[in-house]
Amino acid sequence: MNIFIAGLSFKVNDADLAGLFEEYGAISSAKVVVDRQTGRSKGYGFVEMEDDDAAAKAISELNEAEFDGRKISVSEAKPREERPRRSFDNNRGGGNRGGGFNRNRY
Repeated sequence: MNIFIAGLSFKVNDADLAGLFEEYGAISSAKVVVDRQTGRSKGYGFVEMEDDDAAAKAISELNEAEFDGRKISVSEAKPREERPRRSFDNNRGGGNRGGGFNRNRY
């Protein structure tokens, strides 16, 4: 089962998150989500547990618990919704019409 954890302290790392959930059962992965540009935690993460019963117990006991000085929210992760991919081309708004220095202006 995949578990979503919100409200994490910005100091919490993957190992800290894994340690919190390991006492409830075997985990497959633990990941704190970080900003790509800054490398700073976004304050939430995911833990995947092998046993659904152990995961349900962890969710029940850890939701609204205090961890590293902050109250965390723990719930079953929802499947990621498919979103259309953003286009990063330079032709937004009607195409490339040039620009820069205008020779006719001087």
